[in-house]
Amino acid sequence: MGAAAGSEKSKNTLLKRMYRDRQYYLLLIPGFLLTFIFKYLPMGGLVIAFQEFNIFKGILNSPWTGLENFREVFSSHDFTRVFRNTLLISLYKLFAGFPIPIVLSLMLNELKNRIFKRSVQTIIYLPHFISWVIISGMMLSFFSPVTGAINTVRDFFGMARMTENFLTKANTFRGFLVVTEIWKECGWNTIIYLAAISTVDQSLYDAAKVDGAKKLRQILHVTLPCVSGVIVILLILSIGFMMDAGFDQIMALQNDLVRDVSDIFDTFTFRKGISGGRYSYTTAVSMFKSIISLILILGADRFAKLIGEEGLI
Repeated sequence: MGAAAGSEKSKNTLLKRMYRDRQYYLLLIPGFLLTFIFKYLPMGGLVIAFQEFNIFKGILNSPWTGLENFREVFSSHDFTRVFRNTLLISLYKLFAGFPIPIVLSLMLNELKNRIFKRSVQTIIYLPHFISWVIISGMMLSFFSPVTGAINTVRDFFGMARMTENFLTKANTFRGFLVVTEIWKECGWNTIIYLAAISTVDQSLYDAAKVDGAKKLRQILHVTLPCVSGVIVILLILSIGFMMDAGFDQIMALQNDLVRDVSDIFDTFTFRKGISGGRYSYTTAVSMFKSIISLILILGADRFAKLIGEEGLI
């Protein structure tokens, strides 16, 4: 009887809070609708991974093939190559790119001149708003061996011309992807870290100064421990998105000479599914990719909790 009364009271309290904050809940409705329409409704189309889907017959009338598409996927040499490329490119970006916004935000936080600080922030934020299509054109203009801006500058200073294009060399293309990704996004990612750093209690720094801690020790023993929760959450999210590896970037910069080392799941499914019409096959590939992403984010969250962090889920 007491438990039922307590449950009813808790329910009434929740309803009262929801009614009190009804304006805020109304603001959430468009976001929920967009997520439901574009993220959850399309999940029904996953059934074509188990069919020989015919666009003219539709999902209901296309013949079922069971796990045949998955057998073809896992026995394909293309799948092995694409899986390897996706993992390598994502790992390169994670290990090289994830720490840089943290370091940048720590450096920006130490700047005392507000005008200079805001100027630097604006400069490093700007690349985020440039599309990869424009960036690919810029890179082609810079690195072209014939008319590139870099060779123009080298000619001006009497230096030997650069005869190779990084965008067409298989052994440098992945590194080029990592560098351009860091250049474009590292400034934007500092926003969250700077916001987290601004919430650190100033008295902790004062206590550290009393104990004789210099700037580096204050950062190591005050700032980083206070924002470690934010760092862990963003790391978990980054691990969860590893299977994406940057479709827009690779699609814009990729060419036939580097496809063997840059073809990832999304570019592969776009080429085979949209351009080639193999909808069932590429849906099976995408389904596998989604399952791996789920395993990665759950594993990362579990590991974070094991080491004493709050985690995401």
